[in-house]
Amino acid sequence: MKIWHISDTHTYHDLLNVPNDIDVVIHSGDCSNPSNPYNNEPEVREFIDWYSSLPIKHKIFVAGNHDTSIEKRLVTPADFASKGIVYLENASTCIEGLNIWGTPYTPSFGVGWAYNRSRDKMDKLWKSIPKNTDVVVSHGPPKGILDLTYNRENVLEFCGCGAMKKNIMILEPKLVLFGHIHNCESIINAGTMQLSGYKTIYSNGSVVTDGKFGKLSSNGNIFEI
Repeated sequence: MKIWHISDTHTYHDLLNVPNDIDVVIHSGDCSNPSNPYNNEPEVREFIDWYSSLPIKHKIFVAGNHDTSIEKRLVTPADFASKGIVYLENASTCIEGLNIWGTPYTPSFGVGWAYNRSRDKMDKLWKSIPKNTDVVVSHGPPKGILDLTYNRENVLEFCGCGAMKKNIMILEPKLVLFGHIHNCESIINAGTMQLSGYKTIYSNGSVVTDGKFGKLSSNGNIFEI
């Protein structure tokens, strides 16, 4: 099975080069931009139309913090399903024997964004992942893995979720797919990583660079399982 992982397209999905011979495409959130859910809705619906048109048999989507119209249910899971897209929100699906679990939730950052939870509530979420999960899809990264960026004080910080990393290292799924933290200046977060001694492959599928939207810096990551 060949999987194409993309994330953080932020309305620039048309610039992607859609690879051939892909069995499953997985988008891990932020297909849109505005924090106002009513302004956000048209962007998400346009993305759904594009995503559903891809010549790929299985399509999975997990929302991100920018996808406010989904959190407010102006765009519903049924809207995705009606276009043949599997929408995951703290839920699992099985595709050709591969168990995939997804969540849109990330630790709180700023105000007015979707699917934010305080860090002290994230551990319970990660503990709820079924033990037979092969692929974890989340909008945000585990702490210390492809998550280096500048915080509000303009200081570099590994800003992923520590509770996620702890639980993922116990669970050891085949893949952990996320985005949320883009490339910035000279820092490259898009790509893959594997920790020494562990089988899990981590993928940051974000395709944009902060401050340079409109030109893609990545085309996502491809895996064969």
